[in-house]
Amino acid sequence: MTGSDPRTASAAPLTGPAAPCWVTLMTRNLETAERFYAQVLGWSFRPGRLGADYAVAYRGEVPVAGVFAVSSAYHVAVAWTPYFAVEDADVAAARVRERSGTVAVGPLTLGKGRGVLASDRDGASFGLWERTEASASPPAPAGHAHAWLRLRTRDAFDAAIFYGEVLDWASGRPGCCDVAYEGDEVIVRCGGHPLARISSGAVEAAVDPVVRPHWQVQFPVADLAATVSAAERHGGALVEERTGFGGTEVTLRDPDGALFAVTDVRSPA
Repeated sequence: MTGSDPRTASAAPLTGPAAPCWVTLMTRNLETAERFYAQVLGWSFRPGRLGADYAVAYRGEVPVAGVFAVSSAYHVAVAWTPYFAVEDADVAAARVRERSGTVAVGPLTLGKGRGVLASDRDGASFGLWERTEASASPPAPAGHAHAWLRLRTRDAFDAAIFYGEVLDWASGRPGCCDVAYEGDEVIVRCGGHPLARISSGAVEAAVDPVVRPHWQVQFPVADLAATVSAAERHGGALVEERTGFGGTEVTLRDPDGALFAVTDVRSPA
């Protein structure tokens, strides 16, 4: 069994009342997903407040992700999806539509908030989350990132404009995320900590889902080779390996078909 890497450089937290984002796995079978990610990433699971088909993954005592076995009932793809925090789900959903994106589900009241499942104008799926009650979740520990994000899209500049207008990035409002163009990519930082990278080159009509526009959830791990081996032993598969500045990223497919990445890169920037 392997686990996420406690040495990872600080990144934007995914838990706590001020978290800019949360990640959720939409899957078909909750028990299968729990067994796989417990063995591969060392997570434990506890029942969530959204019914018998929802669980929360924990690293120690800190929640790191949600797992929702609703893909069949809601006819949504089996996938890891980021949910971005917004002040008003109705306003944010309207902004998605106004900018030629698609709202597939919601806004729906779920537990302590209201959620939306949407896609950008290139087809990459993402969520919106409006918190309506105070969170009891502890923040991510200092100096550790549970996960970070990478958007593979057709044009990074165009995507940054779309998400900036929908999510108020680089708006100058207190607490908003900042956007910087570094090399061929866009880096999104929240509270000074990197949250996501946006890179160009995806092809909307591609048969390969890795090449199509999509949000990729990346989990930093202590031992990349051991993590890949554990995934393959428990029904997963290696899809792609990319080596670049800072380390290696490996895309894996879980037993239900959801793509995710593990990496020994120490910072999403």
